[in-house]
Amino acid sequence: MAKHKTILVKGTEITIITENNSDFISITDMLQAKDGDFFISDWLRNRNTVEFLGIWESVYNPDFNYGEFAIIKSQAGLNNYKLSVKEWVEKTNAIGLKATAGRYGGTYAHKDIAFEFGMWISAEFKVYLIKEFQRLKEDENHRLKLEWNLQRTLAKINYHIHTDAIKENLIPTELTAKQINYIYANEADMLNMALFGKTAQQWRTENPEKQGNIRDYATIEHLVVLSNMESINAVLIHNGITQSERLKQLNKIAITQIKTLFQNKTIQRLK
Repeated sequence: MAKHKTILVKGTEITIITENNSDFISITDMLQAKDGDFFISDWLRNRNTVEFLGIWESVYNPDFNYGEFAIIKSQAGLNNYKLSVKEWVEKTNAIGLKATAGRYGGTYAHKDIAFEFGMWISAEFKVYLIKEFQRLKEDENHRLKLEWNLQRTLAKINYHIHTDAIKENLIPTELTAKQINYIYANEADMLNMALFGKTAQQWRTENPEKQGNIRDYATIEHLVVLSNMESINAVLIHNGITQSERLKQLNKIAITQIKTLFQNKTIQRLK
């Protein structure tokens, strides 16, 4: 039986249900924080959304219907294209989104996807959403004496999506394990350059006294933007964009999002 909890994000009460140890967040509730008319169907008809959902399902859902997904992807973004959550689930056998009825009815998304949806509300809202979710998990796990770490969770949200895109599109056959690891590391450093302006090795050279790596010392703002960049980079890789062009695009995205987050003084209260 699903367990229901709520969090308060910038004055908006958002329901979270837990099923089979997976958390699903109500994106129907999240819509209340969006200015103007905006519907889940608007988000779902966007091509980038469809591509992200398809990649997520390919990583976590062995029963995903790739044939139906290909048809939907070919139509996404067209003016007359419409798709409901119910249709998406029925056609593709998706598990990341679900429409429920009853007292806690509405559209729910796996937390990975809900965090991405939060960016459609605003970058600020996504930060608050993640922070309030963190507080909920820390409170739960304080009672249960379990570990839940924000940095580790944010790092893992899009890690498999990102590495899966690299594996499918950037790694030729017959490479050695060392060569394959280099490609993964090379892509990770490309994100480091776009966001931090330096590679992991450059950071270690500059900080010999510190343990861990550059991402262990990142702020929550940087971690949120890094999470966004991993999902965006996965889509760009699937679209065949060169690494140099991806670096330019991701750097511009990083600058814009970091400025937005750091210029918002209210976010500092979260710390």
